[in-house]
Amino acid sequence: MALRMITRNSSSKLLSLFTPAFTLHSHATSFGFKEVREEEKGQLVGNVFSSVASNYDLMNDFMSGGLHRLWKDRLVSKLNPFPGMKHLDVAGGTGDVAFRILETINSVKRRAMQDVLEDKLQEETQIYVCDINPNMLNVGKKRAQERGLGGYQSLEWVEGDAEALNFEDDSMDGYTIAFGIRNVTHIEKVLAEAYRVLRWGGRFLCLELSHVEVPVFKQFYDYYSFSVIPALGELVAGDRESYQYLVESIRRFPSQEKFASMIADAGFQKVEYENLVGGVVAIHSGLKF
Repeated sequence: MALRMITRNSSSKLLSLFTPAFTLHSHATSFGFKEVREEEKGQLVGNVFSSVASNYDLMNDFMSGGLHRLWKDRLVSKLNPFPGMKHLDVAGGTGDVAFRILETINSVKRRAMQDVLEDKLQEETQIYVCDINPNMLNVGKKRAQERGLGGYQSLEWVEGDAEALNFEDDSMDGYTIAFGIRNVTHIEKVLAEAYRVLRWGGRFLCLELSHVEVPVFKQFYDYYSFSVIPALGELVAGDRESYQYLVESIRRFPSQEKFASMIADAGFQKVEYENLVGGVVAIHSGLKF
């Protein structure tokens, strides 16, 4: 694992206003390796996730060899959840990250003394799962029912757009997005919204498939990505095209350094990232001060 920190000053922000950047858009955007109109991308991505929703977590197990579970555990450990927190998990429709956050908060509460104040804090804990795709949310709600969390007041499911969140300014202690930000049309809008809804001192965390730079490993990873994953998608989910897109979308996503720069340009401080499995995935983080 490697940990990198990105620093920003006012001059670099001014410079970005006068130089071409990834955040500047024409009327075309990428959908995998294809160029499509911006207004088309949302529908195309929606079709992908409607198609894969029922097999999404199963395919994650197949594609990562189960490692995605450890990556999400690491994400939540960096969040350091606490009783009474208000947290927003974006693009988390199946509930994988939200369930981990709740489990961590409950384990903290069990280790603490059960006094009136802590009971009150537990009641005030609120985890919002926001996803633009209702099919993904339905999978999450079903999983919550299976875990006995169907009527759990601290867990709320919200259909919403990461680029235009329906949450108040300065209302969240934490924000996570796992394997979702590379599918949006405007990354900079998602980052701006994350910054807006976080309170002072709030933490932004993003877990995303990223870029492998080690030459031999990169060659193997490219073969696995383009030959094995689409074939698995066809075999397990009966959907090769959706997983072909998912592989291509990883290659179109900014590098770790570039994405860290975008987070800093959105206003976040103490921006850093951690590579896992040689850069197959990276966890980026930033604080709102």
